[in-house]
Amino acid sequence: MVKYLLTAAAVYLGAIGLALLFVPARFGVGAVPPDASPELLALLRLLGGPLLGIAVLNWMSRKAPPSGLRRTVLLANLVGFGVVAANDVVGVVTGDARDLARIFVVVHLAFAAAFAVALVRRAPVTASGRA
Repeated sequence: MVKYLLTAAAVYLGAIGLALLFVPARFGVGAVPPDASPELLALLRLLGGPLLGIAVLNWMSRKAPPSGLRRTVLLANLVGFGVVAANDVVGVVTGDARDLARIFVVVHLAFAAAFAVALVRRAPVTASGRA
């Protein structure tokens, strides 16, 4: 299950990272004004880089044996998706988010829940890094 979860997260984050890098205004439709400043577009592009980095980390970790490092990758994904999902929930509840956020909140909550389940199912790691 973890292999497929990390693969799905890698593809998802990679797609978002590439969209932010190459078509930030189109990706941000409904949130980015049509006459967006170059500074805003540059900021959106800046966010694409770390998402691509996390996508690569997930992709490279998907076949790694269970270890402290893989557990760390799962925890990092849980925190990342959990914070984004919480932000989506607040935006949807307050009405401050764009309409598309209703879809993203489901996706991000699903990823956060899946990473939480993956972490709970992992055997505890000892100080030596072995289960």
